[in-house]
Amino acid sequence: MDSFNKELNDILVDTFKIITKIEEISIKRTGHDLSVSEVHILESAADDQGKGRTITDIAEDLRITLPSVTVAINKLVKKGYVTKARDEADGRKVYVKLTEKGMQMDRVHRYFHKKLVSNIAAGLREDEKEALYNAMMKMNGFFEKRLLKERP
Repeated sequence: MDSFNKELNDILVDTFKIITKIEEISIKRTGHDLSVSEVHILESAADDQGKGRTITDIAEDLRITLPSVTVAINKLVKKGYVTKARDEADGRKVYVKLTEKGMQMDRVHRYFHKKLVSNIAAGLREDEKEALYNAMMKMNGFFEKRLLKERP
């Protein structure tokens, strides 16, 4: 592995670990009994609070398996963050909606992301912001293609 590739790998791994740790600390400070994964499921479920989101919608959004989401949703129901309701027309569909407690945590987490991004941006010049944005878009495109390629 050449020097650039090694350094890029190291910074990607470190960045992922650091962001995850910052999220864990942020969640603990709220006093909520949630993991980072559970908060991300709440965030996905919050995207459509009219009718609610199906477990399939959440799994596809987060790119994780249906059984993993089902287990997490059941835990979130027990903890009082979400409710589940079967579709009246199609009993196979289960809709997930946030409770008031779930909506509060979602607001806190979205604020966390907003502050994280604004703090990063505050330390960058305009040309650096543009370069970072363009590099991140290319990287996301690469990961998307790779993910789609590996799907069955």
